[in-house]
Amino acid sequence: MKRITTPSVSRRSFIRTSALAGGGILIGFNLFQSCKPEVAPPVDIADLNFNDFNAFIKIADNGMVTIFSPNPEIGQGVKTSMPMLIAEELDVDWENVIVAQGALDTKNFTRQVAGGSQSLRHGWEPLRQTGATARQMLINAAAAKWGVDPSTCKTKSGVISNGNGETLGYGEVVKEAASLKVPEKVKLKDPKDFTIIGKDIYNVDIDKIISGKPLYGMDYKEDGMVYVSVVRPPAFGKKLNDFDATEAKKVNGVIDVFKFGDKIAVLAENTWSAMKGKKIVKAKWMDDSKLENTKDHDKILVGLLNGNEFNTMRADGDVKKAFAAADKVVERTYESPFLPHNCMEPMNFFAHVTAEKVKLVGPIQTPAGTARRVAELLDRKPEEVSVDMTRMGGGFGRRLYGDFALEAAEISNIAKKPVKVLYSREDDMSAGIYRPAIKYRISAAIKDGKLTGYHLKEAAINSNMYGLIPNFFPAGAIENYQVDVAKYDSNITIGAWRAPYTNFLAFAEQSFFDELAEAMEVDNIQLRLDLLQNVKGHKDERIQYSPERLEQVIKTAVEKSEWGKKPEGVYQGFSSYYCHNTHVAEVADVVLENDQPVIKKITCVVDCGIVVNPLGAKNQIEGGVIDGIGHAMYGDFSFENGEPQHTNFNTYRLIRMNETPVVETHFIESDIAPTGLGEPTLPPAGAAVANAIKAAKGVRLTKQPFVKNMKNETLLGSV
Repeated sequence: MKRITTPSVSRRSFIRTSALAGGGILIGFNLFQSCKPEVAPPVDIADLNFNDFNAFIKIADNGMVTIFSPNPEIGQGVKTSMPMLIAEELDVDWENVIVAQGALDTKNFTRQVAGGSQSLRHGWEPLRQTGATARQMLINAAAAKWGVDPSTCKTKSGVISNGNGETLGYGEVVKEAASLKVPEKVKLKDPKDFTIIGKDIYNVDIDKIISGKPLYGMDYKEDGMVYVSVVRPPAFGKKLNDFDATEAKKVNGVIDVFKFGDKIAVLAENTWSAMKGKKIVKAKWMDDSKLENTKDHDKILVGLLNGNEFNTMRADGDVKKAFAAADKVVERTYESPFLPHNCMEPMNFFAHVTAEKVKLVGPIQTPAGTARRVAELLDRKPEEVSVDMTRMGGGFGRRLYGDFALEAAEISNIAKKPVKVLYSREDDMSAGIYRPAIKYRISAAIKDGKLTGYHLKEAAINSNMYGLIPNFFPAGAIENYQVDVAKYDSNITIGAWRAPYTNFLAFAEQSFFDELAEAMEVDNIQLRLDLLQNVKGHKDERIQYSPERLEQVIKTAVEKSEWGKKPEGVYQGFSSYYCHNTHVAEVADVVLENDQPVIKKITCVVDCGIVVNPLGAKNQIEGGVIDGIGHAMYGDFSFENGEPQHTNFNTYRLIRMNETPVVETHFIESDIAPTGLGEPTLPPAGAAVANAIKAAKGVRLTKQPFVKNMKNETLLGSV
């Protein structure tokens, strides 16, 4: 069993960077050395240039504490939860903490990134060390002032006291602390002594969010800034031949129109003029590569599944022999479409390129990688490029790819002006980077009533599952187990989409286990529990999940959902899954209204280690569940002659407010370091619903979206 570890911290990694000019101390925590986990992250990040992250503490003379949150905030709550870790060990009242978004600093601090549900997991010990080290330095300064041993001093709520009853506020000793040696070792709090971690803390940006104050990339403005709308190729496989902007330039407010690469930039004094001018640019396009179609993709992926050209990612035992000797073979193919990200806030970015520097501001999940790419694009020194991060109105993986920031930088460089590139919803849905279309074929061999073989095949557009996924359940539970992958290279751009690959694989596998239990004539939940027994005590270091923790969430979900004890007319579906280092089990309650299934409730049990901010954690869990249900039910995206067939919400269906079920959340109490929460509850949601629909209607769903593949497409009524 692979042991889950947290990064260790060395004294060298804790760097006191400078005293503040106005009084106070700026303490930095350089994690370039200290935050290099031995555990591989659960996403394939080779091309994303992820680095380590940093955190800062600023203590003013008046005792107020500013904590800089280093990682990008995409709604996952790290701008609140990461400073909570520092504040806890610093021993200050949360009411006296001001949280600010940290700026990108590639010289001293790294891993400023949002992706893979890893921020808290990797920040757990280092950020606590940051707070604890600062606290000890303040204690040492006070002890020196009093002439006492630091061990006789203690802190509470930003105040230091000694055995004689004397007290000093942090602000009273901050200047002295700035000149002291960094302690070799500090003691972290026992979890039973936490006063901030484990408490419900409101989102630090909530007042600005609900009052509409400037906060997001869309809100950012500078004097002299011009707005840009971009004309992009209408289809994948097309490139620009020629264009006529005569009429576009006549639009009131349009400043300029010019070509860059295979795109056309329309610069204007305001958004309306930029978008209006864009619509009347007369562009001529020519074929550059194959114009692809969804129907062809379907045939290609089926052909890959039927073929013999696979990359084997894991092979245990002898699968062929197991299937040859089987009494029964169960096989099923599961299919999913491309999906856009559809962030509430469309892509946008500000850039101002001058001879001295390149200033970038906007919503980005990978600021360091984006700065590096911009420097390469413009042939500038890396230190000349700065990135300020705004809050993001959703990311889901789309903002890992800074293509929109590169557009802004290139346009500003040509125009010699500060520019703001703005996507319309149509731009956002048609400009590319989608969840790839994927098909899974799963086969199981049954001999003497036992599961003896399991073969998973994946056929995908452009990319295959990352290397850790084959080591998720049921790896290790079945003696003869094999995972094969194949891909088709397409000109349609794809990328990470919330819980990459597992977002659909969990539906396929967890639906298959229910079908397998039916074929074996055994209880569906007991089948999973029995398989987990085979993994206990396993010495295979490749296995990522904990059979004990997965077993506990399953049993707790059975109990909390009242599995099998619901009144007549309530149909239940079960699903459990491990990803992003977190174990989850979900039960869907479905009823029939007008003979159509309606999802009433999801019971969700989560083992994510210590819960730092329960309020924020519940938000992530509920959002993941609803996102998983909505896209499994309705998400559909297709291409014809390389052109996206859905460009706005009038044809692209999302889950509606009256269709969202109650989500009841239960946490497994734990003293283990926190694991991911932004993604793990999404993957099992679709299977829980599909299995409940099977119980209600007798229909086994194997294709997403569900509404498209039911006999009657009017699947959900109002809840």
